Amino acid sequence: MHEFAGPVGPKATATPSRGTLDELDLALVNALQMAPRAPWAQLARPLGVDAATLSRRWSRLRDSGEAWVTCYAAPSQVTYGALALIEVSCVPQAREVLVEQLARHPQAMSVELVAGSCDLLLTVAAATMSLMSRYVLALGRIEAVTATRTHLVQRVHRDASEWRMDSLSRDQRRDLAEEDGGVRSAPATLTPEDRVLLLALAEDGRRSVTSIAAELGRPESTVRRLLHSLLHGGRAVLRCDAAHLYAGWRSSATLWMSVPPAQLMAAGDELSRLRSTRMAASVSAEANLLSVVWLHALDDLARYEVQAAARITSVRVLNRAVNLRWIKRMGRLLGDDGRSTGCVPVDPWHPVT
Repeated sequence: MHEFAGPVGPKATATPSRGTLDELDLALVNALQMAPRAPWAQLARPLGVDAATLSRRWSRLRDSGEAWVTCYAAPSQVTYGALALIEVSCVPQAREVLVEQLARHPQAMSVELVAGSCDLLLTVAAATMSLMSRYVLALGRIEAVTATRTHLVQRVHRDASEWRMDSLSRDQRRDLAEEDGGVRSAPATLTPEDRVLLLALAEDGRRSVTSIAAELGRPESTVRRLLHSLLHGGRAVLRCDAAHLYAGWRSSATLWMSVPPAQLMAAGDELSRLRSTRMAASVSAEANLLSVVWLHALDDLARYEVQAAARITSVRVLNRAVNLRWIKRMGRLLGDDGRSTGCVPVDPWHPVT
């Protein structure tokens, strides 16, 4: 399997971190979750801070690796069987080298070191079922890998890009929603031009049109038009994320659950409404429902399961993978403290060798 296919972005700077994000930092991240490419002047009124201050704050957060905006293909662009969570077991001595190798695969959206029935958990996107099959087979040929188990995603009930920090007041959220206000068209299929733009925005989703146009050798007016079509056409996702430890989220886990098939859709939607649910999806396995959960502390996991059982009386938790460390999350390479140290853009169309 390829060792590396795509650029790893610059290392995070040596800017010392204060160990936590303050209220304005969290409010800014929350605002960019709602409006990732909004001009600073547009965010100034809802946040009650001048545009220059917001720009400086964001530059510091971005340069220190404490927060970032990325871009990737929307779930609507991945066909059935081409999005999966893959459990990986490996030779213990080779684990550290293996995670670094896997993190450089453009198909691996996320790579986690976990505690549970496997050693590593991958979230993988491929453009087609055929490419996913090739990826799974190639994964099995890696000498350090001793076993894999693939869970194909049927439906994403909640994408993690929809999760919010909840650091803004109701009035601030309303103002931002009104400012965003763009009409979204029904998702079409990504074009080759769209995919070029996705890769250009992967490392910095707030990158200027001028910068992208210069890199691609295209007129700014053309890039602006294509970018508007891509981001308002439901084909791409812009996502603002933060170093979870600095934002107060000390633990995370993936739960595999089972519900009767007739209740699957309703159960997935119900899980999506729980505050700690970052992602909820239906999958094709004995466990037909999964939830990715972010927690302030590990003992919150039991409370989450109680909440889920109260809302979905038929649910059974079949397995748990508790995150020990994020190696990569949605294309971002992460250090021990969760700060971004680089980027390997997610590219489901990249060939598997």
